[in-house]
Amino acid sequence: MANGVNANRLGGFFKKTAFGLPMVVWAAVVTVGLVAAMVVGCSSNVTSNEVGTGMVAVQMSDPATCQAPSGPFAHVYVTISDVVAHTSSTASASDSGWVDLTPNLAKAPKQIDLLGPVTNGCFLAQLGDPLEIQAGTYQQFRVILTNTAPATNACGSGANCVVLTGGGISALELSSETQTGIKIPSGQIANGGFTVTAGQTKDLDIDFNTCVSIVQEGNGTYRLKPVLHAGEVSTTSTSINGTVTDSVTGKAISGKAMVALEQKDSAGIDRVFMSTMTDASGAFSFCPLPAGTYDVVIVGNGAAGVVYSPTVVTGVSPGSTVGNVAMHALPLVSVSAATLSGQVTTATSASAGTAADVQVSALETVATGLTVTVPLLPTSTQTSAALALETASGASCPSGTDCVSYSIQMPAGAAFVGAYSTGGTTVSQSALAASYQMDGIAFVPSSGGTLDCSPSEEAAAAVTPVVAVTTNVGVLKFGGCQ
Repeated sequence: MANGVNANRLGGFFKKTAFGLPMVVWAAVVTVGLVAAMVVGCSSNVTSNEVGTGMVAVQMSDPATCQAPSGPFAHVYVTISDVVAHTSSTASASDSGWVDLTPNLAKAPKQIDLLGPVTNGCFLAQLGDPLEIQAGTYQQFRVILTNTAPATNACGSGANCVVLTGGGISALELSSETQTGIKIPSGQIANGGFTVTAGQTKDLDIDFNTCVSIVQEGNGTYRLKPVLHAGEVSTTSTSINGTVTDSVTGKAISGKAMVALEQKDSAGIDRVFMSTMTDASGAFSFCPLPAGTYDVVIVGNGAAGVVYSPTVVTGVSPGSTVGNVAMHALPLVSVSAATLSGQVTTATSASAGTAADVQVSALETVATGLTVTVPLLPTSTQTSAALALETASGASCPSGTDCVSYSIQMPAGAAFVGAYSTGGTTVSQSALAASYQMDGIAFVPSSGGTLDCSPSEEAAAAVTPVVAVTTNVGVLKFGGCQ
């Protein structure tokens, strides 16, 4: 890991490997969907061998940031056929011990609109009725999508598709998900593991980050690179919510704000767990949520082009409202955004170009001991908190590499930081000037999360953003790639 950053907490792409399970189990697994469960836990061993059984119900949620009318998609449909779990974080697809959590989906795959309306204030759909399973701590989930069209199909001839804001349906390419399954490892599961206790009923939520998971290829087609989070939730009052306001007027900002909910990884760096956009009144809500402590990181811009400094509220727990969060537009550095440009290159150990999927995030130290992921400023082309890139051969690439160039819009002002308080949170300007470090993690293309390259993570030197100026952040160079 470069600079001690832990890739397992990035919540990026998820690993897919051939199952090779016994026929009875495989029949259930071969039909999962993009709605699997994430379980927290870092041990590679089976964590418990409890006696007895408990009940588990699987739900699905998705706080979307790319939805019409301001985003590119009116609907995103995926067809789900199963979710399976294992108590070992390192179990291979061919190992015994896999538990089918949604046997109903094997019989009747379910097509879900990931940008559709929610029920109970939080959930897109219930994937399975409460199911009795062996008590224990589950550290790995696998999810499979199907290309077989369901009886009621919104995609026409296919089973998975996007409906564009301006009209028109385009197929959503699934790569190898229909044959292998999306692995959700322990690093993407809240609180170290999903524990089922004998005699208890637990709700498992799979949060699907649609807007980071869809990539438009050079030929105009759309490809799915799944980004999921999961954990134990309650079906009642587990939200974190608030309202983003202008510090001068006290009213909702006139433009857009991107809100990221973050948790620390093993290196102490805040990584995005969920992200969402504020509504017209400046309100935001994350629901449902696993138990734990989160930091809220917000960026935004006004309709007149004013760019607000990043704002961080620390130490927020589910069931809390952060109230009105004041965003500050600083003189001189808030008249417009700063532009950061860079390049990612990938090569084999023999110095030959090779393609890779790379997730790039902007990190910033906003206080002593507090480094956060600063979401991208919300624009017509920036509808997610981080970049999902793919390298390819081209004339602009350095010799012996595949590459991709990028350019992003970010605030140039120093961050404002405050600790959550039930009586109202007050944020103060950081003593640290704005400074961004671009951090990238490489994955095997269309693998659903198999790390690529050696090392699989690279970080550039920190740079100071300058308003209305393009700053080159350098090259993230990945070698030893497949």
